[in-house]
Amino acid sequence: MKQFIILIFALVTVVSCKKESKTVTDDISTVPNIDAVEEVVDEVVEEKPSVAALKAELKAKGFETFDYVDPKTQDTILMQKYFMAFLKKGPIRSQNEEIDKGLQEEHLEHLSRMYEEGFADLIGPFDDDGDIRGITVYNVPNKKMADSLANLDPMVQAGRLAVEIRPWWCAKGQSLR
Repeated sequence: MKQFIILIFALVTVVSCKKESKTVTDDISTVPNIDAVEEVVDEVVEEKPSVAALKAELKAKGFETFDYVDPKTQDTILMQKYFMAFLKKGPIRSQNEEIDKGLQEEHLEHLSRMYEEGFADLIGPFDDDGDIRGITVYNVPNKKMADSLANLDPMVQAGRLAVEIRPWWCAKGQSLR
């Protein structure tokens, strides 16, 4: 009797799990147009340019680069010169609170614009009260351009911050982790 009950339970379980099968003609409206799918895939999946092509493009825009082969992966690594702007305490530190607030808002707007327009890749303050208040990594072809952009900052123009620009090499496309 016990075996009979187990057999009935197993049969009920199998029957309840069985799905109805559909034929292709049951719902032809859900079959996508293959040409449309391929077009969307082509737009979404962009082919990564070769290191040589990227290097040539950067050189044409005036950027300094060099490449090397990673001994572990055998990948070619493209290095690009960036410019790191150290934002230091400036000579004028005595504005009132209202002026400070306005300058801070303009400073943040300037930095956001530098990022949005593609001139700066990394931006941020330091979390201490040292002389260096923050950094901006400029993705521009030369130091003169980085210096000009950094000196457009309202805090720099007001004397609250001073700028020191240093060249910095980094692998092109490398991300933080």
